[in-house]
Amino acid sequence: MTINPQTDPELLVEYNEKIIPLIAEKYDVNHEEALSMFWRSEIYQMMLNPELVMWEFAVLAIFDMWEVEQVTGDPRNSVYLRS
Repeated sequence: MTINPQTDPELLVEYNEKIIPLIAEKYDVNHEEALSMFWRSEIYQMMLNPELVMWEFAVLAIFDMWEVEQVTGDPRNSVYLRS
């Protein structure tokens, strides 16, 4: 079985548990706001798409993509997705 967010929801939980504190700390928001910011992002929606295989990226790479999306409006501008 292929590991992806649809067959292994624990995978998303793991990303959430590691990325939400990074957002909260860096942007000085509470846990709930950080969670909302992440869940509303395009990068999170991309993570839900098994065809994109986003779970192969490290947590810090996903965090970078999220930050790039916040600044530029498109996570595809991240160095991790441009190449």
